[in-house]
Amino acid sequence: MSIYEKPTKDLMHIFAAETLKPGQVFGKMEAVKWFAQRYPKIRDTTVRMHVDGMSVNSPNRKHHKGIKPGKNFDLFFKMGPAQYRLWDPATDPAPEYGKDLVDAVSPDEKGEANEESRLADEDSESASQFAYETDLRDYLARNLGKLEPGLALYQDEDGAFDGVEFPADGRRIDILARDKGGTFVVIELKVSRGHERTIGQLLGYMGWVKANLADGKDVRGIIVARSVDKDLKLATSMVLGVKLVEYEIDFRLKSVG
Repeated sequence: MSIYEKPTKDLMHIFAAETLKPGQVFGKMEAVKWFAQRYPKIRDTTVRMHVDGMSVNSPNRKHHKGIKPGKNFDLFFKMGPAQYRLWDPATDPAPEYGKDLVDAVSPDEKGEANEESRLADEDSESASQFAYETDLRDYLARNLGKLEPGLALYQDEDGAFDGVEFPADGRRIDILARDKGGTFVVIELKVSRGHERTIGQLLGYMGWVKANLADGKDVRGIIVARSVDKDLKLATSMVLGVKLVEYEIDFRLKSVG
């Protein structure tokens, strides 16, 4: 539900009409300052996400299911890492959505995208069928209640941006959720990487969420791993608000002929 009468995406169109001319290059901070003066209840983080998400060629659009054709999200064209201008339908490429962005992402991102193969149809999917971290992430995002009762995926005020691959200062949180009491919960997945990197990323993300979304309130963390070894247990034993969860893999066979 929007904080103001109009959702953030519509207010972004007003910002563009009032401040931008065709071809004029701008940065996210210009939009942040404009919103701060006129709509101070909208978070800076939300404004930044909308600038990037409303850029028709931004590879980040593939992470947000709420950005769809005809939903008034096509406004900007991304010139570089921190530069944007108005989208010109006459000369710029057509807007890209979801899976159509595979060819527009970086080689590293493309490699990850190519690994996102399903082991089973969603209708018969079980919690134990994961080949890659993306499979685990997508399953948990749809079944957060199995991870912890009352846990729900975070969504921004307009419902366009959710907590899957949530952008945080140039990086991405695997899953950002809120518990039944409203506390933010950062969920970090550990399929193969070392525990040092996992813990470091989790704590960094928890700090970012506390500073940018939680208004200084406590933030919890959950590490979901195939196996929790003694080193990981020891490392997290000194950190308040971090929970460890193991998942299991189960293979099912059926005769097809």
